[in-house]
Amino acid sequence: MKFLCVECDRQMLFEERQLPGDGTLAAAFRCPQCGRAVGLLTNPMETQLVASLGVKIGGTTIDPQPLETVRGMVTTGREDAFEDGEEETGKGKGPIPAWSPEAQERLARVPNFVRGMVKKIYADYARDRGIGEITPAVMDNARSELGLEGM
Repeated sequence: MKFLCVECDRQMLFEERQLPGDGTLAAAFRCPQCGRAVGLLTNPMETQLVASLGVKIGGTTIDPQPLETVRGMVTTGREDAFEDGEEETGKGKGPIPAWSPEAQERLARVPNFVRGMVKKIYADYARDRGIGEITPAVMDNARSELGLEGM
């Protein structure tokens, strides 16, 4: 959610947050171009709802990360969901399967932010079936059997 200045059509910048102590929350935003300000005041129930969702009023103090919100929702309880490491610990049994050069090329075309998850899906698929090397044919079979053709 963003606050936009109606006159300038610019995103307003966070200016100040106050927690008066009665369960309410007050925040101020200002347009960087024309200086107009807008205030936000929540009642105690709204403040509790916003806090329970983990929403941070006023932005973050670190640079935004790619798909930060999605990562926060998807990785709840799974800190390694987007990792692309060799230390995979999937649900399958057996050693981590090898990747053929052709399969590695195909995997390299997957967007970086989901590559670790995709790699894990194929590795788990191969381990569950006792497959020692992941090839494009194995990847095609996995997509078909797991219902991932449209992805």
